[in-house]
Amino acid sequence: MTSPLRALADWFSPPLAPEVTAALREVAQTNSAGFDPWGLHPETAERALRSARWLYERYFRVRTHGIERVPPAGRVMLVPNHSGQLPFDGLLVALAMVLEAKPPRFVRGMVERWFPSLPFISTLFTRCGQVVGDPENCRDLLLRDQTILVFPEGVRGTGKTYFHRYELQSFGTGFIRLALETRTPVVPIAVVGCEETYPSLYNIDWLARLLGVPYVPVTPFFPLLGPLGAVPLPVQVELCFGPARRWDLDPDAPDAEVQVLVDEVKAEITRMTREVIARRPDLQLPGLLPGVPA
Repeated sequence: MTSPLRALADWFSPPLAPEVTAALREVAQTNSAGFDPWGLHPETAERALRSARWLYERYFRVRTHGIERVPPAGRVMLVPNHSGQLPFDGLLVALAMVLEAKPPRFVRGMVERWFPSLPFISTLFTRCGQVVGDPENCRDLLLRDQTILVFPEGVRGTGKTYFHRYELQSFGTGFIRLALETRTPVVPIAVVGCEETYPSLYNIDWLARLLGVPYVPVTPFFPLLGPLGAVPLPVQVELCFGPARRWDLDPDAPDAEVQVLVDEVKAEITRMTREVIARRPDLQLPGLLPGVPA
């Protein structure tokens, strides 16, 4: 008979399916110390995935649409919109690929260059498979047929205030050039709901510069309620996966030609985002989101 303590532990940290563990072991080409060349430690990643599964299934109650559009094998680049002050969007996309994709795919996220400056958190991210978003790192992982998560908006996307939510910021062209060079399919993803988890009303720029971070948001609860105010609101999150894009273009083509492909990806993300918001009254606030019906 299962003890109450074990039942509670399994509720918060349910075990992963054997095929998920197998997929993680396949991705990680570890050395004798148990780490891969980028610092991934499979045992740490597995524990983190188990712990985060509760957030995915119980707290944010994630719903996915079109995840079967992600190629089941080979290299692929996942390109979502970025939002929510803290990177829960990347975590939820990675969990979707582990828990719902058939077969499961372990995701390597490209993180901002300032992440290594964060004590403890940077180590955890690295051991869970996240990599500094350097083009060489991305190229090497793609050539190993891995699943890469790229946020072309960077901190411009996560640092938006609530009054500009779901307004996609500028996309660079680097991710498309890498996809063309490595002949990698690109899957656009719309993340809807994360903008509301931390409704930022203002960014304290001077404090961000002092702390060496991109932004310090002020929400209705933070910093007023202290650490409690940093708890994300339990908004239901939806992830929409668009059709995989493949192009036959020279990776050294002029910026104008590459920008056409970037705009294609951005337009698809915008379209899917607006479709979800249009059928979710809980996300529609008149006057705060131009172009979306209230």
